[in-house]
Amino acid sequence: MHVLILGATGAVGVLLIKEALVAFHTVVVYARAPEKLPEEIKYDPRVTVHKGQLDDREALSSAMKGVDAVLSALGPSVSRGPLYPKGTPLALAYSLIIELMKSHHVRRLLALGTPSITDPNDKFSLRMSIIVNGVATLARTAYQDVVAIGETIRGQGNDLDWTIARVPLLSGANDKKFVVGYVGDGKTGIWLTRAGFALFVMQELKNNEWVKKAPLITLP
Repeated sequence: MHVLILGATGAVGVLLIKEALVAFHTVVVYARAPEKLPEEIKYDPRVTVHKGQLDDREALSSAMKGVDAVLSALGPSVSRGPLYPKGTPLALAYSLIIELMKSHHVRRLLALGTPSITDPNDKFSLRMSIIVNGVATLARTAYQDVVAIGETIRGQGNDLDWTIARVPLLSGANDKKFVVGYVGDGKTGIWLTRAGFALFVMQELKNNEWVKKAPLITLP
């Protein structure tokens, strides 16, 4: 497949690019600062790089031409706490992304999410409740943005085959093992590696087992 990857210069995004290349996909990277990409990615002939902001309709539309799927590692920076901007900027970006996907007849969207985006299949988990409430308290605007991302994809993505891959706390370990389920189901936990997320996205892109669903992906 020919895939567009957003959020590609972050730690998760770089791993997503590498997994896509391992799976023999060709990649379009759309990034505000593509110079941050590792050299081996920037100069890989299977990778095309477009520079632009998430609110630049023309540049984003150009990057989306001819792709088969959009893979997004975009996510609010919780670490910025109260400094994270108001106005749900990433949710607004997703609104434009979805609009352009429809205009370019791109149906498949796999997007990074967190348990702050709730799901009807979730059950109560004390550990996850503490984490989510902590984010909502200490990084309120980031929390509001990720909740709005879920609402935007679900509300505007009726014509798309979307999957919101919700992740808990992320680590940089190399362990790629993961389980897929929902909060409080007895098998999911509160940790996942970035490498595990990237591998799940590639497998879901191939298998389409979680279309129009928002599973929780964690370490076993």
